[in-house]
Amino acid sequence: MKAVHICRGLLQGDFEPIIPLSVCSVTGQIYTQDVIVDTGFNGWLSLPPSIIAELGLIWKRRGRAILGDGRECIFNVCEAVVLWDAAILTIPLDEADSEPLIGMSLMEGYQLTVQAIEGGRVELNKLNAV
Repeated sequence: MKAVHICRGLLQGDFEPIIPLSVCSVTGQIYTQDVIVDTGFNGWLSLPPSIIAELGLIWKRRGRAILGDGRECIFNVCEAVVLWDAAILTIPLDEADSEPLIGMSLMEGYQLTVQAIEGGRVELNKLNAV
């Protein structure tokens, strides 16, 4: 398989892999938000309530997850429009009282490379069949 570069970020802070992600508000305005790449999150994207309110996103349903420590979590799910790999995607967005996270569902079909040094590169590359 051959990989084609789509996104680049940096390893920051406490060795958190950060990439930029563009999210559209309900009025169509594009906001670019740094998000933490979370390989333990099988969802698409999570944002805190303050950013969801700023974007004007509408609640769609409730979601349920089992956290890493075994606790169950119930959360709101919105619909978001993101710019991803030069395409406009409508995805489920989980409301979470945490830093913004990008999950494995959005990264499906991509290769994640992280240089595990302070300031190291974080890259997502689309996997294409040779």
